[in-house]
Order: sequence, then C-alpha cells, then structure tokens
Amino acid sequence: MGRRLLIAGNWKMNLNLSESVEHAKAVERGVRSLTGVDVLISPSFISLAAVADAIKDSDLQLSAQNCFYEEDGAYTGEVSAKMIRSSGAGWVILGHSERRAILGESDDDVSKKLTRALNEGLKTIVCVGEDMTQREKGTQLDVVKNQVKASLDSVSAADVDNIAIAYEPVWAIGTGMTASAGQAEEMHLFIRGLLGETFGDESAKNILILYGGSVSLPNARELLECPDVDGALIGGASLDADTFIGIAKIAEELSKE
Repeated sequence: MGRRLLIAGNWKMNLNLSESVEHAKAVERGVRSLTGVDVLISPSFISLAAVADAIKDSDLQLSAQNCFYEEDGAYTGEVSAKMIRSSGAGWVILGHSERRAILGESDDDVSKKLTRALNEGLKTIVCVGEDMTQREKGTQLDVVKNQVKASLDSVSAADVDNIAIAYEPVWAIGTGMTASAGQAEEMHLFIRGLLGETFGDESAKNILILYGGSVSLPNARELLECPDVDGALIGGASLDADTFIGIAKIAEELSKE
C-alpha cells in the first residue's frame, strides 16, 4: 500500500453561499467512494457553516482560508479560530502566498496564527514558497528555509500531527506555469529535511507536504508520483468539480501502488 495523500481545494474569493453548497455537494458525490486519499475543500468564511451542514454525513473535510491570531476582541473584519471551529470546519489554511504578497502577512503573523489555530484544535496547512525573482537569483532554498523555520517557530513536536506544509512556487500560481516534477521533489525533500531538523526524522516523515501551483489534470499524476509530494493544494482547478474529482481519483490510484 502506498502513501495516503491529501487533495485540498482552495476556492479563494469565489462562489456565493448557494453556489458553494451546490459545489460542495457535487464534490462530495464524486469522491465519496474513494479510499486511500483524503479530500478537503475550503470555501469562503460566509459559506463554512452551510457547507459543513451539507457534507456533515460524509468523509469530505472542510477548511477555512485564514484566521486571526487573537481569540476574540475589537478586531473588525477578522475571524477567529474559535469561530471557525464553531462553523464545523476542522482545518485552516495559513500564510497563503496571496495573503503574504497582497496583504503583507509576515512569517511572524503566520506563526501567531498557527499557534492560535492549534490551540483551538484546528488542523493547519502552512504555505511557503518563493517568487520568480527569488528563484532566478537562486535564493529559493534560503527563502523557503526562513519561512518554514519562522512560521513553525512556536510549534512543539506534540503538534506535528496537526500540521501540513504546502509548497507554493509563487511564480506558478494562477500563471499556467508549473514547477517540474524534479523541481517539486527537490523542494519537498528539502522541506522534509528542515522538518527533520526541528521535529526529528520520524515525525518529519509523517508531516504531509503538499504541492500548490497550477495543478491540473494533465500534470497531477507526474507531480503526485514524486515520493515527497504528499498531495496537492489546488486553486483554480478546484472550482471545476469534474477536474477536482479527477485529480482526487489519480491520488487514489497512486495510493494503491
């Protein structure tokens, strides 16, 4: 039996409430018979509770796209980890490249959010990755090392079962460009080594490292066949139910090899 893979769909700022519920139902119908692969969807905050209700009797997992690092208080427009838990979601995505680039999130912000999310019992996907300028300069390993070390600074070994890492080459998000299988495996292996330095090699083996960056039906198999690629964080392609389900089915096939 092969590795157990995680296929996660990040819907970003797309789909209204009713559209989210219908899309979630379509995904659930398509993946309900799959074994050996975990499937997760991440709608907007306003849709979390309704989607949670729509998929409550299934194995489909639910994630928020962000959370704030305080428990509660005068933080207009923010959503706490406690609120996310109350909606029925069990996961949260943190430090996505769009939040880092557009909204100025720092590694320290991600670290504080991660601590709060773990304290509230949420599982987390922590995103890291370099932009095109950094890759062209050859500094991508240093960039990712700094992000991993700083973002996970306050995490203890006891928390590693609730953490996944998503490697997002920023230059490949929404551009149609994709890291080659060799580039993906090189970075994933490097990240696993960093996790081993922090949490020990045995724990590092069990931390899922997802690839995110223009994942599609044509390239999913090649990427997921890489030994250190434990799944995918999928953006645009997750908005098409047939495509997303198709990628999940590829993951299921690979899990049985």
